[in-house]
Amino acid sequence: MNHKLSITELDLEGKRLFLRVDFNVPLNRMQVIDDTRIQAVLPTIQWAVLKGARIVLASHLGRPGGQRREEFSLEPVARHLSSLLNQEVGFADDCIGPEVRARVDALQSGELLLMENLRFQEGETRNDPDFSRHLGGWAQEYVNDAFGVVHRAHASTVGVPSILGRAAAGFLVARELEYLSRVRDQPEHPVVAILGGAKVSDKIEVIESLLGFADAILIGGGMAYTFLKAQGERVGNSLVEEDKLDVAEQVIAAARARGLSLQLPVDSVVARECRSEVETRVETSRISEGWMGLDIGPRTIKTFQREIAGARTLFWNGPPGVFEVEEFSRGTMEIARSVADSSALSVVGGGDSVTAVMRAGLGDSISHLSTGGGASLTFMAGGPLPGVEILTNK
Repeated sequence: MNHKLSITELDLEGKRLFLRVDFNVPLNRMQVIDDTRIQAVLPTIQWAVLKGARIVLASHLGRPGGQRREEFSLEPVARHLSSLLNQEVGFADDCIGPEVRARVDALQSGELLLMENLRFQEGETRNDPDFSRHLGGWAQEYVNDAFGVVHRAHASTVGVPSILGRAAAGFLVARELEYLSRVRDQPEHPVVAILGGAKVSDKIEVIESLLGFADAILIGGGMAYTFLKAQGERVGNSLVEEDKLDVAEQVIAAARARGLSLQLPVDSVVARECRSEVETRVETSRISEGWMGLDIGPRTIKTFQREIAGARTLFWNGPPGVFEVEEFSRGTMEIARSVADSSALSVVGGGDSVTAVMRAGLGDSISHLSTGGGASLTFMAGGPLPGVEILTNK
């Protein structure tokens, strides 16, 4: 991948900076309850402040569908960010219009303004040219540090930098691209990929890409049962995508032809319902009718751990079990510990996987925690990243 212009190469003193960030964080009663994504972009914000930029922060939150919905307001984020920076962060109750422009023009060097949720306006997700001009036509510099949306061709990721004619990467985006490139383009072998989550359909492209350079692919989660059924195994009431059985068969055949180790669960923790305080048991390859696989079993955990221990490069996206429920969390927690204990370069992508790592208190032991699940999968699959492609090449 071509190297991109960095925020460190911009002369920001006194410039109006449009800084796209990812403040799509969970709120409860108008309070931020997980600020991981905010913390991740602090170095870029602090750099811009230090360099004397007049900083306008832009983000989305949730999916309000182009309408103003107060439960998706970014005002609580402005308050939280102010406390993290120990500096006042102004808040504009819209992202376009004369009042917003007046607030932008009034900024002094080193001051910050957070605009209201971009997705309150339909023009954001449509990448509407008129909306883009109103949104950021005033900008003198543009920086994207919102990796979680670089796979979206939206006004704030493509439209605004197109108007300006120059766009730079923030520290977070640069770090994401560096680590994901090291996994996909120049990995140290053996490369082990751990894939989980519910659906094969969410991972088809990345699996096809991994077949080209991975040495082992470990598949857990709900998606594993589509593969197991494709092999003729009985999976009871486990989640299966019937229309993807042929895809699973093709993946299995391709892995075999390339001599790649494709590991599926050899045992599962099963229950009749996916909830707490239910009867559970461990079943091997054949799951009884009325029961469903909800976590990888102890034999599978050991098999996966052996593969992880021998890796020099690790990529993990998607939990191998329903870790939110205590009874089905062991597999995910054990995998998290094994990845953290490994001396390999380790990249964990996807909200659920990162959440599991953080819940286990192992975040500092992972080489890189990706802030963009969808974007990281698109990158690994070699798909388009419009928000990266628009960045100026060095």
